[in-house]
Amino acid sequence: RVALGTTLGMAAGGVGAAAVSLALSKKVDTLYVANGLLAGLVGVTGIANLVTWWGAVAVGLLCGLQLPLVFEFVSDTMKIDDVCAVFPVHGSAGVLGVLALPFVSINGFSVDLLVSQVIGVVVITAWTVIATAIVFGAFKALGQARVTPEHERDGLDVSEHGVETYPEFGRANVATDGGPSVVDATESANDSPRADGGEESGAEIKMVTAVVRPDKLGAIKQALAEVNAPSLTVTNVSGRGSQPAKKGQWRGEEFTVDLHQKVKVEVVVADIPADEVAEAIAGAAKTGEPGDGKVFIMPVEDALQVRTGATGPEAV
Repeated sequence: RVALGTTLGMAAGGVGAAAVSLALSKKVDTLYVANGLLAGLVGVTGIANLVTWWGAVAVGLLCGLQLPLVFEFVSDTMKIDDVCAVFPVHGSAGVLGVLALPFVSINGFSVDLLVSQVIGVVVITAWTVIATAIVFGAFKALGQARVTPEHERDGLDVSEHGVETYPEFGRANVATDGGPSVVDATESANDSPRADGGEESGAEIKMVTAVVRPDKLGAIKQALAEVNAPSLTVTNVSGRGSQPAKKGQWRGEEFTVDLHQKVKVEVVVADIPADEVAEAIAGAAKTGEPGDGKVFIMPVEDALQVRTGATGPEAV
């Protein structure tokens, strides 16, 4: 009965979530289906030893149907960033499952069972809310309830782990053209952004190459835009230098990570002083800890623009 009930509940949960997502968006959302399978399992898990086979289907279907609706209510109406759909999968689905037991039990309907289930849900909900409020209230009072706004914008995969887990969902902090101009409209476009005029415009071509922390890329892009050097090439790389190796364990086996995830930023300039570009990158990338990276300035012999055929500084 347990094996049959959990299997049927899981399948029905996937079907229910697929049906609602199809009705809402005219497409079957595979993420909703995957979470619907989990919601169906959660709904029947607490009652698996007493639920009838048809009851398992009904409960699983109900848990799947509520998933997209509750998820949108939590995120859009309550403004809670539940990105993993934890509450609609493990919260509301679990509540529906235990409250449904008196109606789908192999022993038939029982008022006493319904009352005990309602009391259980109320007590567990009160305990969860109070205990969570105490724990996270203490963390909030200590300033540890959330990460910094900068890390939040970059994403914890980058800021905490040094890898960009979902690069396809990333958003640039500045436009590729540098966004709003930081140069006064009365200034000539060919003027150096440095107050002292810097090096002679167009005198030579140089490449500024930096290997830095991935979580600093957004700040670097902004800094480059502010010195009128928004064009850049970014490559995900790994390497080692002064940053110490990290040790960890996987299934009981210890391993060492000495090749750290970095990004390589390359900027080719001709009419902007290369040293100012290097300083802008270094200033934006600095944390004061080992592993901040390095910036290199190298001469470029020539350049060729593919579209126009222009060469030299004009191509840059």
